[in-house]
Amino acid sequence: MSKEFLGKIVKVKMDRPLGSKHPKHNFIYPVNYGYIPNTVSGDGEELDAYVLGVHKPLDEFEGKVVAIIHRTNDDDDKLVVMPVGKNYSDEQIEALVEFQEQYFQHIIVR
Repeated sequence: MSKEFLGKIVKVKMDRPLGSKHPKHNFIYPVNYGYIPNTVSGDGEELDAYVLGVHKPLDEFEGKVVAIIHRTNDDDDKLVVMPVGKNYSDEQIEALVEFQEQYFQHIIVR
């Protein structure tokens, strides 16, 4: 799991900025979504991250990892990154990432 990232400042490179359309599935990203360069996740790809608390499309973002969405039926954790000093409750995080996480069993790790 990606617990070593909790509480750390990371740089996220957006490959799916807010408002962009998923290349295969027919949905629009309601939040910025990207990856942490030079990392490897359980799925062999770079570690993915949701950027919450910023309401405009971004290319890159530096912020704090406030939580991890640990998928229990898929080997692909997602970091939850927010501006320093900002934090959402688990319920708020669930509501914002539901567009994608509704298809996976997961827990929020703090």
